[in-house]
Amino acid sequence: MCRNIKTLFNFEPPATEEEIRDASLQFVRKLCGFTKPSKANQAAFDLAVEETALVAQKLFASLVTTAEPHDRETEAAKARARTAARFGRAAQA
Repeated sequence: MCRNIKTLFNFEPPATEEEIRDASLQFVRKLCGFTKPSKANQAAFDLAVEETALVAQKLFASLVTTAEPHDRETEAAKARARTAARFGRAAQA
């Protein structure tokens, strides 16, 4: 599950709120050990996702870098090449 969480900082265009929320959802799922909480835990789960997303947004706003922003298409092409090398076939787009 953690392998699916991608770096979101220093990209052009910047990460969207949806991308940050999706990463936060995966993080909370990993922490609590389940992908779908019970009805009794749903409110706590949803609150944890929202608070994690807010913390991530605050983190991104406070980080500084002198590095050039990464290009999303270039990084996606690199990931496809790594997948092809790892699994011996082209990745599905």
